[in-house]
Amino acid sequence: MKYRMWKLYTSKLGLEVCANVLMANGLSGMIFDDPEDVADLLNKKNDYDWDYVDDSVRELAKEEPAITIYFDHTEEGQADMEKAMACVEAIKGNMEDPDSVWAKMDLGRLEMEITVADDEDWKDKWKEYFKPAHITERIVVKPSWEEYERQSEDELIIEIDPGMAFGTGTHPTTTLCVKLLEKYIESPKDVVLDVGCGSGILAMAAALLGVEETVGVEIDPVAVDVAKENVELNGLSDKINVIEGDLTKGLDMKADIVVANLMADLVMMLSKDVAKHLRGKAIYISSGILIEKQPVVSKVIRDCGFEILEILEQGEWCAIAARLKDVQ
Repeated sequence: MKYRMWKLYTSKLGLEVCANVLMANGLSGMIFDDPEDVADLLNKKNDYDWDYVDDSVRELAKEEPAITIYFDHTEEGQADMEKAMACVEAIKGNMEDPDSVWAKMDLGRLEMEITVADDEDWKDKWKEYFKPAHITERIVVKPSWEEYERQSEDELIIEIDPGMAFGTGTHPTTTLCVKLLEKYIESPKDVVLDVGCGSGILAMAAALLGVEETVGVEIDPVAVDVAKENVELNGLSDKINVIEGDLTKGLDMKADIVVANLMADLVMMLSKDVAKHLRGKAIYISSGILIEKQPVVSKVIRDCGFEILEILEQGEWCAIAARLKDVQ
């Protein structure tokens, strides 16, 4: 069967920024070509790291960062590919605005290439790049198709099949959120609300860290189904309830901790509503925020009645932990 292979040439920063925009528009199954990963491999730190590397691998270190998505040869596939192209054009438009934060980003040449491919396995190709990974010292995320043996008694393992939902759990913003959850979860009675739960990583992390009640809310029905499957796969259905909904419309619950790993603009938009859903220690953890946008996001969070407790950074990304000052 024929498929269209859509490739976007970008930069190291562009891999994350463009992927976020594409995923926010419902596109998934991306393959990332990052020459820095190959360079790290070639930078042999120990004698036992490897004995031989093929020259073709060395050539990969010279290539340009790129994102690849395969689209099937149907009207729906064509529509999705056109959506991907529109996303890139929107990014370019934002970069042309001198007053926009986008104008300061180096996202590479942002050129798109479309070729016809014939590969029956393209839908599972990305699985080759998803391996068990420590996202913090305690928590490991592993795909359902990979074997993994616990390395210590303290290790907590999350097994997922991301399916068509966003997130394998290995993005820096996920790591930052989990680190903050590890710090601010203090009691099994802490109720955690995961806003935009995607494949359910943060909700499951909270449950494994000892919380007895976690709610994941997601507007994407596909993500809701995938998150529910992952929760069941990990035996956490008695602790986690995943619902389809919108924090700003009709959600009636209060939590000790709200975690939102979204995008900077969404974090700012939701912060006022988050305040209405907090109780007790009233901790708000947010991420999906580029470091350049941290000052403006922090200001909005403060303006919504929060005090900033701390800001963690990893790569180009940051996460903000805040506390609501006047809890109703």
